[in-house]
Amino acid sequence: NSRHFSSTIFVNLSKIKIVENSKKILLVYYKLFKPGGVAKVLTNLANSLSEEGYTVEILLLMSKRDHFYPLNSNIKVHNIDTFSHWAWKICEFNVKYLRFVPKIRNINAYIYHIGVFLMLRSWMRKNHQNYDTIISAWYKLSSFLALNKKASKKTIAWEHVTYQTGGILFNDILRRYYKNLKGIVCINSPAIEYYKQFNRTYFIPNIIGEPFENQPEISLENKENLISFVGRLDREKNAIALLEIFKESKIHTDWKLQIIGDGSERKNLEQFVEKNQLQDRVIFYGTKTSEEILKLLRRSKIFGFTSLKEALPTVLLEAMFCGNAIISYNCNYGPSDIVKNNSGFLIDVNNKEDFIQKLEMLTNSDEKLEKMMENAFKEAQKWKQNEILKKWQEII
Repeated sequence: NSRHFSSTIFVNLSKIKIVENSKKILLVYYKLFKPGGVAKVLTNLANSLSEEGYTVEILLLMSKRDHFYPLNSNIKVHNIDTFSHWAWKICEFNVKYLRFVPKIRNINAYIYHIGVFLMLRSWMRKNHQNYDTIISAWYKLSSFLALNKKASKKTIAWEHVTYQTGGILFNDILRRYYKNLKGIVCINSPAIEYYKQFNRTYFIPNIIGEPFENQPEISLENKENLISFVGRLDREKNAIALLEIFKESKIHTDWKLQIIGDGSERKNLEQFVEKNQLQDRVIFYGTKTSEEILKLLRRSKIFGFTSLKEALPTVLLEAMFCGNAIISYNCNYGPSDIVKNNSGFLIDVNNKEDFIQKLEMLTNSDEKLEKMMENAFKEAQKWKQNEILKKWQEII
């Protein structure tokens, strides 16, 4: 009888898990065809939930394109071509004939999102009933879904940018409608304090996942004298500051800087390197896949980060999983949630002198550098996928 009772409990628990994981989840975002932080972590979450047995679908607000990051074949993707809407046609007219109008780009962004709102609302009216949970990966889309009476109660706003972003319309007016949502997921501590005035808030870091989180530790002697940077090459990521720091630092010339990524500032960065005759010490790799970034980070010893604004810079965690000591500007927000327990140095934003001093200290002392690399690797283990996924499952 006891065996039969135990077997019954086991079977029933198995059924319960299957029922829980049979829930249908929809993730909503703009695009997945280009590399980027949100695209990467959304793909990681979608793949992880699908592997747990959930039915996962994604709604993208553009016509069908190939995805940059590998997506589980079980995940169905829907597309709304928001660039076919009349609102975008107005934007195209403005770009062609009204370029002289001040802030025409900002005006166009609002006009374009009129079309996004209307097309998203129409799609949700027809399809929202097919999903148990909707996860919106951008604040503008979360605001639109918060206005949708039928979809709002099953929608989670997944916040990826600083809560100060959004301007008068999204920040001051529409964000108050977050009270209609199922909840808000934040990826850094300060955001929790801000968003709890509107609704239930949850702190859930981004999933890093494969290929980074199961890498074996690599020793100092098996690495090269490399400093790494990974990210968009734009003004916000501020890679020019890292180049200036590298140029001014009195470190041995056998140390090199590898810059992984692409963007609007790349030409200016390359010109700076050429002007200061650093061509033999600075390598530009351009856009790379996750597997290629992994190989490059496992070769390097230090990860330098001079970004001016973040939400949760997952590249810091990827570097730590690859055993890199971190030297990072302590910008708002995210680095202070990651760099702890002697895993790196947090530098006040734009304090190049302190950054240089810490860089020189590490490059001149194998003992200090190796200890910090070990600490970074240990700290990264706290950010593994399983614990983060449990938090998502509790909300779902």
